[in-house]
Amino acid sequence: MTTVQIINKSKHQLPAYSTEHSAGMDLRANVEGPVLLKPLQRVLIPTGLYIQLPEGHEAQIRPRSGLAAKFGVTVLNTPGTIDADYRGEIKVILVNLSNDDFTINDGERICQMVIAEYAKVKLQEVEVLEESVRGSGGFGHTGTN
Repeated sequence: MTTVQIINKSKHQLPAYSTEHSAGMDLRANVEGPVLLKPLQRVLIPTGLYIQLPEGHEAQIRPRSGLAAKFGVTVLNTPGTIDADYRGEIKVILVNLSNDDFTINDGERICQMVIAEYAKVKLQEVEVLEESVRGSGGFGHTGTN
């Protein structure tokens, strides 16, 4: 298991996995009072958390499915990426895609954080790419079934 160093300046417990096989940990809003999010409005919500990721790792900030399905509130730049050399506070861009106001309260679970390894690559410029079965087929190229 990879160790990630964390500073918690919030009033809330550290993020944790909810179940044995959870990929993400819920992050909580760390706000002084309720934040009203109007339809189509976006807001940057602080978490009070600061992390130090090991080299070769990133933190991905993803929506919580319940918040999106029930209230139309989601993370705007999904997934948001936190690089291993970032040391600032984790803040989350939420957007209200519903027709109703939504209130974000202190301590509310607003997103998930997934820690993932990544590979760095070297780009090699070429004139032609190898053929594949898919070729240049894009969105919807395999039909609707």
